[in-house]
Amino acid sequence: MQEALNEAKKAYDLGEVPIGAVIVHDDKIIAKAHNLTEREQNPLFHAELLVIQEASAKLKSRRLHDCSLYVTLEPCSMCAGAIILARIPNVYIACKDAKSGAVTSLYELLTDTRLNHRCMIHFGTLELECSSLIQSFFRDLRKGDIIKTQSTKIS
Repeated sequence: MQEALNEAKKAYDLGEVPIGAVIVHDDKIIAKAHNLTEREQNPLFHAELLVIQEASAKLKSRRLHDCSLYVTLEPCSMCAGAIILARIPNVYIACKDAKSGAVTSLYELLTDTRLNHRCMIHFGTLELECSSLIQSFFRDLRKGDIIKTQSTKIS
């Protein structure tokens, strides 16, 4: 989870909501990512989606059966859907997201028995550090101390 927190700090430095994620396979980190939605001006560039994409490319598989995902904030419904589709068996989450969490807070997608895949969920590792980082980000954003980065891509 420390590496996921390091990724979240990178997002913070870019003016992105500080969420980081890593995927572990055979006790080794094979993918790292952080939010890039503002820089890329793309709502799909959540840390979880980016890290799943990277891990799938490295393993040359859309199914990440033997992997674990570590993420600093409870995934939203979009990311929870991707976790299910990737068949990730173990998900470690630092802190809950009462506003948009789709693991236990608003929905329980990763353990819903109506779906064809369910995950083992583990909460609380580095919870204080990760929640403090997110709170600091939004406090600084409200004060105007955060300048969100935007892509220089030409549309």
